[in-house]
Amino acid sequence: MEIKKVGVLGCGLMGSGIAQTAATAGFDVIVREVSGELCDRGFAGIDKSLARFAEKGTITTEQQTEIRGRLRGTTSLEDLADCDIIIEAIIENLDTKRDTYKQLDAVCKPETIFASNTSSISITEMMTSTSAERQKRFIGLHFFNPVPLMKLVEVVRTILTDESVYERAVEFGKQLGKVPVRAGDKTGFIVNRLLVPYMLDAIRALEEGVGSIVDIDNAMKLGCGYPMGPFTLGDFVGLDTTYYIAEIMFNEFREKRFAPPPLLKRMVLAGLYGRKSGRGFYDYTADPKNPTPMKLV
Repeated sequence: MEIKKVGVLGCGLMGSGIAQTAATAGFDVIVREVSGELCDRGFAGIDKSLARFAEKGTITTEQQTEIRGRLRGTTSLEDLADCDIIIEAIIENLDTKRDTYKQLDAVCKPETIFASNTSSISITEMMTSTSAERQKRFIGLHFFNPVPLMKLVEVVRTILTDESVYERAVEFGKQLGKVPVRAGDKTGFIVNRLLVPYMLDAIRALEEGVGSIVDIDNAMKLGCGYPMGPFTLGDFVGLDTTYYIAEIMFNEFREKRFAPPPLLKRMVLAGLYGRKSGRGFYDYTADPKNPTPMKLV
């Protein structure tokens, strides 16, 4: 089945990035949000992003106009009925996702592929809210932030995913200009399965006095060649998001390496989420470009 029209559920940070990427690759894209205000906010972000690409010369002003012309917003799920693939990027809540998929299953054509951008929730748990035939056409497409720049997409299959559907999804990832990696439906997939324990272990090292925030960050940057240390990365991703993913993975595997450390829990309870809240392992309130380390232990 050829994919021509792409539906995106959610126009937040990830949804808008996925929509922009698909439109840039030449697909007609319709984005559904729960309100016109949220949809307008997401499209304003897309407009800013496209303008930056045009200013840098990555795309021409003509291409900018063409890409924007392939994007349309809606607040109705029914408007996604004729999409060839629908990529969900809404709140990381299983019940909300299952309810949305159940409604979509009733209105979409039988050939439509359902894909979730979830970073941690089981694809299988979501797909069981749909019909038996749809479950064969249900996959994970996990993109990375910022979507227009990051080259990776994890293509996740369940034990019921049809082989031809899966291969079509891999090819679709390539059409988007991404490098697809194949993953099974194991919580965390590949990247978070390896990354989250590393970030949690860095917090434990801080709790145990192995090194300071700055020293641990510098050690991993300069000793391992990482673009940023674990605490800078945690603040960028969002410590509340990291905590949420860790909780899901610990509940799945019951292994200590996935358990959120006490310091992380206290920080999230205190509202120290990282860059988005102004403070996390670093304080960004005075100078976001030169944040100062927090005194946490």
